[in-house]
Amino acid sequence: MSDQSEISDARIFDTTLRDGEQSPRTSFDYDDKREIAALLDEMGTHVIEAGFPANSDAEFEAVRDIAANTDATVCGLARVVDSDVEAALDAGVGLVHVFASTSDVQIEDSMHSTREEVLERSVAAVEQVRDAGANVMFSPMDATRTDRDYLVEVVEAVDDAGVDWINIPDTCGVATPRRFADLVATVREHTDAGIDVHTHDDFGMATANALSGFEAGATQAQVSVNGIGERAGNAAYEEVVMALEGAYGVETGIDTTYIRELADLVAEKSDIPIPANKPVVGANAFSHESGIHAAGVIENPATFETGVMDPSDVGGERELVLGKHTGTHSVRERLHESGYAPSDDQVVAVTKRLKEYAAENGRVTASDLERFADEADVPTERDRAEVDA
Repeated sequence: MSDQSEISDARIFDTTLRDGEQSPRTSFDYDDKREIAALLDEMGTHVIEAGFPANSDAEFEAVRDIAANTDATVCGLARVVDSDVEAALDAGVGLVHVFASTSDVQIEDSMHSTREEVLERSVAAVEQVRDAGANVMFSPMDATRTDRDYLVEVVEAVDDAGVDWINIPDTCGVATPRRFADLVATVREHTDAGIDVHTHDDFGMATANALSGFEAGATQAQVSVNGIGERAGNAAYEEVVMALEGAYGVETGIDTTYIRELADLVAEKSDIPIPANKPVVGANAFSHESGIHAAGVIENPATFETGVMDPSDVGGERELVLGKHTGTHSVRERLHESGYAPSDDQVVAVTKRLKEYAAENGRVTASDLERFADEADVPTERDRAEVDA
């Protein structure tokens, strides 16, 4: 990984409390939002989108409370509607995120409007926020399915109105990294505002698209913890941050050692379990069962891990898992960890017994390993020390 960064500046905009909460059957209560926001803030997250203030009185109060008690920039979402914008401003957020559909299918069948009206309302909303003295982000919703010429027209209009940030959302998750990078580059040519990206995971490319957005000149990405969000979810906070830090060598300013704690907290509050194979935070992310892999990792973790991301970087631990693929190196290591002092022949015997057991029963626990060691008359470290004495 010697040739690292095409990315020089990367900020993290967390939308767990807004888009993440839009995951079907997910709802954060007031205390949930405060707890998640507090940890995001402690980690150094640059922007926290706390919610949609106009949605309800409870949502307004939660956003206002987070805005008043958070060092990070707090953002509130608003449609291009006067009352929505006023609610966000009244909540005291540092950034108002206004959005309007710009694809023809959404303009006609969701907003029931016209291109001309969307353009006019978008400019008016940006001006309303600017006149109030607040910072404003504009999102042309469904940008990746929007006619390119019309998208440029909208971008130029809100740029003239004084927008601070333009978010490029892949609302329906249809982008590919190359196409998305091209879109970001096009938008950059028509605005002096900061470029932010928002990607969805319908085809499993949300993180890749967010990173391609950075490569094309975006300086901020919207992410959610564990990738939760509408439908298949968003680019995952932990994946984007660690890819920036490890694969690109970019210092994000995020304290990544809290990532595992953050992931567990959001999994608990959202009631969405973390898949075992989830990158960065899944139970298997730093686990090894195969004998060849485990032997290499015992010698040098870089043999079968990234080499640029250690489990300790994210508050996790490496694990040698016992199963039917386990080799003697793992068994020896685990026996020593359990206080045993096996001979080479005893390691082979225990490994054979373990593989047979795993083939029939699946999971092998630490208690199982100790039972196999006792059956093979493996001495403990204390026993061996007494004999040597």
